[in-house]
Amino acid sequence: MEAKKNSLLIVDDENVNLKVLTHILGSDYMIYTATSGKNAIEKAKEYKPDLILLDILMPDMDGYQTLAEIKSCDEIKKIPVIFITGLDSDEDEEKGLSLDAADYIIKPFRPAIAKLRVRNQIQIINQLQTIERLSMIDQLTNISNRRSFDDRLRMEWKKSVREQTPISMLMMDLDKFKHINDTYGHLQGDVVLQTVAAIFPKSFKRPGDFAARWGGEEFVVLMPNTLLEGAVKVAERIRHEVENRFIPSVDGVDIKITISIGVTSLTPTLENTIDAFLSDADKGLYAAKEAGRNCVVCYPDKK
Repeated sequence: MEAKKNSLLIVDDENVNLKVLTHILGSDYMIYTATSGKNAIEKAKEYKPDLILLDILMPDMDGYQTLAEIKSCDEIKKIPVIFITGLDSDEDEEKGLSLDAADYIIKPFRPAIAKLRVRNQIQIINQLQTIERLSMIDQLTNISNRRSFDDRLRMEWKKSVREQTPISMLMMDLDKFKHINDTYGHLQGDVVLQTVAAIFPKSFKRPGDFAARWGGEEFVVLMPNTLLEGAVKVAERIRHEVENRFIPSVDGVDIKITISIGVTSLTPTLENTIDAFLSDADKGLYAAKEAGRNCVVCYPDKK
C-alpha cells in the first residue's frame, strides 16, 4: 500500500506563484491552495495540512496578520508556517521568525531550495507526529493509554454537552490478576493483558467506540452517542469473551480469567462534570467486585 502523502497549503494572491509552487512540490505532496489570508484560515481548518506556505504581501490581510490569526486559533495553531516572500531583508526575516514562522522561501523560487526547505520541515513534522503517536499508545497492549483516553474524553464530552447526546463509559478490571502474576510470572501476565486488550475492538459495533488501558490490569471504554442499554450490551459481550477465552501458559496449562465491569451513562449538561462521570464508572466497577466479580453493574442503578 502506498504511503499517505503529507499535505501542504500554499497561500498566495498571485495564481502564477501558486502554479509554480504546485509544479515544484506537487509530485511529493498533497497540495491545497488559497488566495487570501481569510481563505487560508478556512482551508487550514477544513483540511488540517501538515505545513502552510504563506505569502506575506497580500491585500486585506497580509501574511503577518494571517500567521497571527493562525497562531491564535487552537484548532490550527500547531501547523508550522513557512513564509514565501520577495522581502529578503534581515528585518523582514526577523519579524517573521518573531511571529513563529518556521522558515523562509524567497521569491523568485529556486526549485531545489524550495524543495529542501519544505522537506526539512516535513521531516521534523513527521518525527514529532511519531513521538506524539507513541506517547498516546500503551506499549504493552498496543491500544490507547490513559493520556490518550483523557484527551478523547474531553473532546467527546464537549460534543455531548453541545449536541445533547448521550455518552457512556465502561470501567473494567481483571479479576484476581495478582494471582496470575504470582503463579505464572509477570511475562505471562503481560500475555493475559495483551489477549484481553485484543478483545475490545472485536466487541465494538461502531468506529467511535474507544478503548484504552487505564493502568495496571484496568481498562476503560468510551462510547459516544450511546445509551445505557447499548453500553450494557457491549459490556456483557466483553465479559463473555474474556470469560470464554483460554490463554496458553508456559507450562502448557490454559489460563482462564474473568473481568468485572462498571457502566455509567448520561446526557451531560453544563451542570455535570467529567470527574463525577469517571467516579460513577468507578463506583460501578467497585460494586461489580463486591457482587462477586465477573459481572456488569450500572451506576447509578437506573433499573
